[in-house]
Amino acid sequence: MFQAVNQIKKTGEMHLFKSHNPKYKDGEQLRDFVYVKDIIDALIFMMTKKSENGLYNLGSGIARTFNDLVNTTFEAMNIRSNISYIDTPLDIRATYQYFTQADMSKLQSAGYNKSFITLEDGVNDYVKNYLLTRQYF
Repeated sequence: MFQAVNQIKKTGEMHLFKSHNPKYKDGEQLRDFVYVKDIIDALIFMMTKKSENGLYNLGSGIARTFNDLVNTTFEAMNIRSNISYIDTPLDIRATYQYFTQADMSKLQSAGYNKSFITLEDGVNDYVKNYLLTRQYF
């Protein structure tokens, strides 16, 4: 987000990787974006609940597109969306992940049932209250 906001402020546009997979349009690659405030809440829950040891996935559990993320960033900055798509570098193209989404069932079965902040609300909060105001902490 920090780099995206700075790129948009400097150039008025955002670069995203093109899709080199026919199943996905440019910018429609999917990630499970999660806001740091949700991560902190889940970690505090795990520390205070004394849940079973092990590995837990942590994400929103909902995959969203890079286009969603960037368009929401433009909206938070009150700038019209302007996305250009660039080739994915050859050295990562063959192993690039087009879809990631956390399976939250283990955390939920441990008793964590708090709703995660939506992509739109998280981006708006972070961009407007931290990045644009340069209040990073």
